[in-house]
Amino acid sequence: MKSAPLALYRSPPSINPPALSVTGFGRQRIAVHVRERRLLCHAVVLVESGHGTLETEQAGRLAIEAPALFWLTPGSRHSYGPAEGESWEEQWALFEGPFASSLLRQRLISETAPHVALNNLHEMQQLFAALRADFTDGSTLALSSAAATLHRIVIQAARQVDSATNDTVNGARIEAAVSVLAGRAFEELDMQKFAAEFAMSPATFRRRFMAATGLSPKAFQLRLRIDHAKQLLTTSDLPIEAIAREIGIGDAFYFSRLFQNREGMAPTAFRSRFRRQ
Repeated sequence: MKSAPLALYRSPPSINPPALSVTGFGRQRIAVHVRERRLLCHAVVLVESGHGTLETEQAGRLAIEAPALFWLTPGSRHSYGPAEGESWEEQWALFEGPFASSLLRQRLISETAPHVALNNLHEMQQLFAALRADFTDGSTLALSSAAATLHRIVIQAARQVDSATNDTVNGARIEAAVSVLAGRAFEELDMQKFAAEFAMSPATFRRRFMAATGLSPKAFQLRLRIDHAKQLLTTSDLPIEAIAREIGIGDAFYFSRLFQNREGMAPTAFRSRFRRQ
């Protein structure tokens, strides 16, 4: 059962205002769009369930799929809300102060990429719960703590963006590595140097390569070598020694042993059984 809607607002002190102040906090289920609105302060909206859209002047129209959060900046016209006929659960916080502008300059908050897909909703919910508790308390110390928690929300969101970006970059690197290794399958490779070509340690490279292919780099290379040897055995009259050299293995006996282990029969037996007429 969901909690009742909540909306709290506080003005920052007029004398010696802090560098970062939380000025509002809320929680609600919404079924309609906020349309063509401008705020005088910054805002963060945590979408806990549901899906819909966000549209801002700087970022255009974006799809929002929970769990996610997005940032709104002062003076920027925006619209957002759940898909037509549906609703979503959200929490939100308003904040202002010179440090908020600094977060934009540091690109921890982005006007052109305000949407953050979350891979750890529970962590973000805990931060919002802490912010709510301090903001409800309202004491000077508690409001300072709320501002610190808001900063933690910014940092955690930025970390999740960075993690997603790294995953994309690493995925592209592994895809390229698979292609390059396939092209060098018959060469002797120093896997440590090969991993360095893709800016990874050997252990990281091996782990990510296995996640992408289901095989270690060495096993992947061996599979390509044996598969090519099978093709040569069934389509050519090359002796076993020549086929071993062709796939980058200098020792015919070692090649035969590897072939036997993988295919369950010796290369000569494989040729006899599957030779194309």
